[in-house]
Amino acid sequence: MKFVDEAPIHVEAGNGGKGCMSFRREKFIAKGGPDGGDGGDGGSVFLEADNNLNTLVDYRYQRNYRAQNGEPGRSRDCRGAKGEDLILRVPVGTSILDEDTEEVLGDLTENGQRLQVAQGGFHGLGNTRFKSSVNRAPRQTTPGSEGEMRNLKLELKVLADVGLLGLPNAGKSTFIRAVSAAKPRVADYPFTTLVPNLGVVKVHDHRSFVIADIPGVIEGAAEGAGLGIRFMKHLTRCRLLLHLVDMNPFDGSDPAENVRAIADELEKFSPTLATRERWLVLNKTDLLPPDELEEKCQAVIDALNWEGPVYRVSAISKQGTQTVAEEVLHHLESLWDAEQEDPELVEQENQIQSLMQQEARERIEELRTQARAKRKGEQDDDDWDDDDYDVEVVYAQ
Repeated sequence: MKFVDEAPIHVEAGNGGKGCMSFRREKFIAKGGPDGGDGGDGGSVFLEADNNLNTLVDYRYQRNYRAQNGEPGRSRDCRGAKGEDLILRVPVGTSILDEDTEEVLGDLTENGQRLQVAQGGFHGLGNTRFKSSVNRAPRQTTPGSEGEMRNLKLELKVLADVGLLGLPNAGKSTFIRAVSAAKPRVADYPFTTLVPNLGVVKVHDHRSFVIADIPGVIEGAAEGAGLGIRFMKHLTRCRLLLHLVDMNPFDGSDPAENVRAIADELEKFSPTLATRERWLVLNKTDLLPPDELEEKCQAVIDALNWEGPVYRVSAISKQGTQTVAEEVLHHLESLWDAEQEDPELVEQENQIQSLMQQEARERIEELRTQARAKRKGEQDDDDWDDDDYDVEVVYAQ
């Protein structure tokens, strides 16, 4: 099964049915007059959010969708049936863009939310519509109008309150296992996580938040190294970023330099996302000698001139993870309460998220353009497709 978070599709609404030209013809009724009915309206195309879906893979293999046409009118003033609307179900968190105009048509962020993306054609008029005192036998009808056509791009960004950021093997998957019921794959090699994972962190009864773990980012990701920065767009919906740092890297690298490397990649990907509130979580502290623990942690903080919150945890033993979860929930609840009291804060947040998502699209498209040019220079490959960059996820039986 593939985790597909982007898919281009073409949608067409149904055409309106044409009007009917007919005259009443019955025995013993002379010159019965016009009785041609109107056609039916064409069906429209809607997208509907469904929380039972978590990938756009279905739209990767079928890209053309068309709603039903309206039926033509009939005699005896019978109107044609309306074309059936076409409802395409997508995961919650999907953004819809018009590929031709680059306009963002909408975001589906709630289960059951619908968005009309193509309007069905208007019905044609039968000749009954044109009768008058001076035109008793009209022979005019109108055809139904054509349905709207659009080239769309679907973008899935997971809905999470908190996003985990860090190098591969920093312990992000272990951390999400420690604070939630999610069980992402954990192993002792880089890039164990290939797709985003979500977990619900239940701190107290009826008080929880959603946390997202994305594949690790390495230095040079903005130029396509590793898994690149494709999955970083899933952080644009998060209100808070937790930057996990391996305090005992297996390659002997400097933890402070590792933090700077990720911060630089974040800046290249989206300057607005780089300004998002970010907390430092120093992980794997159980691997440090107790007498050196505080000294090494403080050295990282001083090297970064870090002024934000800092936490020292050991995700594998769950040491300190509950404290982080409680502090995060308290912070999120204060943000939510402030937005309830001031609706302008909600609008500001929506604008910030829109800006981050726009910067993410531009950067990802820039990378794809460079990849196409590079491939074309190496070999004339006409069958290049975005599938080349998908991640194949195989589930063991």
